[in-house]
Formats: sequence, structure tokens, C-alpha cells
Amino acid sequence: MSLARNVDFLRRLPRLDGLRLPDFGAGAGSSSPLEEVTGFGDNPGDLRMFAFVPAQLQKPHALVVVLHGCGQTAASYDLGAGWSTLARHYGFALVMPEQQRVNNGNTCFNWFNPEDTARDSGEARSIRQMIAHMVETHRIDPRRIFITGLSAGGGMTSVMLATYPEVFAAGAVIAGLPYGIASNLREALDGMFHSPGRPERELGDLVRRASNHRGPWPKISVWHGSADRTVNPGNANEIVKQWLDLHDLPMTPMAETNVDGYPRQSWWNKDGETLVESYAITGMAHGTPLGLADNDQRYGVEGAFLIEAGISSSYHIAKFFGLTGWIQDAKKADAKPSPAPHLARTIRVKVAEEKAEATRDRGRGFDLGQIITRALTAAGLVK
Repeated sequence: MSLARNVDFLRRLPRLDGLRLPDFGAGAGSSSPLEEVTGFGDNPGDLRMFAFVPAQLQKPHALVVVLHGCGQTAASYDLGAGWSTLARHYGFALVMPEQQRVNNGNTCFNWFNPEDTARDSGEARSIRQMIAHMVETHRIDPRRIFITGLSAGGGMTSVMLATYPEVFAAGAVIAGLPYGIASNLREALDGMFHSPGRPERELGDLVRRASNHRGPWPKISVWHGSADRTVNPGNANEIVKQWLDLHDLPMTPMAETNVDGYPRQSWWNKDGETLVESYAITGMAHGTPLGLADNDQRYGVEGAFLIEAGISSSYHIAKFFGLTGWIQDAKKADAKPSPAPHLARTIRVKVAEEKAEATRDRGRGFDLGQIITRALTAAGLVK
């Protein structure tokens, strides 16, 4: 592609307030328990590795890989999204790779660079080596490894799920992009701003060609703000299409519910296990949505690309990963009853979930009274 054509392409894109993103929160490391780990491998992607392992781990041991967005550091994203607080509360290990300016001037993970997005190459291999180090050092259960990321970190999450699908049980992409849609900067910008639609089979094949794996495929949770002008919200639909094709699921959602005021679509397998879910955070710009979790705790701190939205994406992602059923005994002893308004919201969500579950088996019938009773029981209001 000639320089003149690239310049012309950039000129016709929506105006950017400067290509270089601010380096915010770099000094936030003092508030994060992350510790740097060295010597985890030959590190061909030249990334830094930060980790946190709480004193008590749920069994079997689980690991969550968290990838920051452009302009962020591992510590600043941890502080903002609250992952180490979640890890301590629910007892799982955390690894947070960090990009270096020598690799990308805006500290974005290079989710579109062929050298960094192929199996056993570049940044993808470096992240894989970090995971292997954590598995060996902290006896992580290989069946309980998960990954999530924001923006370019979301794009790299797609890369890791595609290139190492056998490694991950599930992933979550926030304001990210599907795997394989770009192999250079021009294509990356086109995907970010325009999100051209592709047939689902074509999207699925991009992942199938990334490794020799043929399933089962990781589960995936997709999050995107509807007012995102940095990464076109259409990318959320493209990610969903990509993974529905891999899971051989229909394009039409099996359930559409409301969680904390936002629409959630979901698809499940014949055993009733949710394999794909998608949250549309209406009215939200580019970033990670923050808010109170179902246990009335706040995870994270509002900041640049970390947006108060009334819903804690970190908590709901950890819940999707199956990590929130465990709490330290000390935490259980300190547990306090939830305020009534929050319980009301919880009941509303439980009722919606029960309704969705009822539709899975059309022959089972639909008893609204029974659904409400189960929701009240789940909320702890009736025995």
C-alpha cells in the first residue's frame, strides 16, 4: 500500500484528537499489589509480566489474564478495573502483561501485527509463556485459565483465544475487535472506525486457521458501549458472529435479558451452559464499565477509559468465568445484608434469568409464581 493512499485513507477517517493517547495512571502502581516477574521465558514480544497471587486460593486454583488498553499500564488498569480486589476476595491468581513503548508508542498491544498475532510468535507467545510460568509456579489448574482485555487489550484477547484456544476455558472482550480482521495499521483503523460486516463462516475460519485446534472452543463474553467512537460498536456483533460460528450456534439470541439496566443476549449449548453472551452498555463511550456488583461491592476506580455505568463488568466477567462462588471464610463472616433497593434489582435479574431458563425447555411449561419464588429464595428472602 503506497504512502499516498494511506494518507488519503487516514484523511477520510473520523477526526482523532491526536494519535498519541495520554499516558494516564502510570504512577498508580503504589495502589496495586501487582509484582513484576522476570525470567518467565525468552519473551519474543518483549512484554513485562506482572502478577498477583492472594494468600488464599480457591481450589482448584484458577488464573485470570488481564490485558490493559492503550495508554495504560498493568497497575493503572488493575486499579481502575479492580481485578486484584476481585482476585483477593474470590481467591484466584492474576497475571497482567504490560506493553512497552519500545514496541508501541501508545503502549497498545499489537493485536493487528502478524508477527505478534500468530501462534508461537511475538507478543502472543510472550503471554503464553507468562501463563505457563504461573501454571508451574502456582499449580494452576489448566482447565481454569481465563483471559480478558480492554480495547487493544480486547483485540489481543481475541488473538489469544484464537491462537491458543486449548489453553483457555473462557474469555471476555471489552470494546475490542474480532480476530484476524487486520494485518496492518490501515486495516486495523478500518476495523476500528467502520467495522465492515463479514459472513460468520468467514469470521470463524479466521480462528480455525490460527491453530490446529478443532474444539471444544472457549466460552466468550462480549462488552461494548453503544456510544463508543474509538472502536465501532459493530465490532461486538462481529466478535459474537465469529464465536457463534465456532460453537455452531444460531445467530438469533436464545435469550434477551436485562442486567443492571442493560440488555444482555445469550446463547447456550444442549446442556444449558452459556457459551456466548453479549452486553450492550447503552450510551457509554469507549472504556470498561464500572459499578456496584451483585454483592454490593465496588471493584475499580473511575478514570480515563474506566467509566461509571452502574454495572461492574469485572465482577460479571468473573462470574461468567465461574469464579464468584468462593469467598474466604473471613469474608463470609463479615458479610452484610444487601440494602433493599439492591435486592430488588437482584430479584429482577433473577426473575429474568429464570424466565430465560424456562424457555430452554418449551415442554416444561411456564409458572411465573414458581419463578418469582425461586428468585426470592436465591436472593435470600425466603427459605
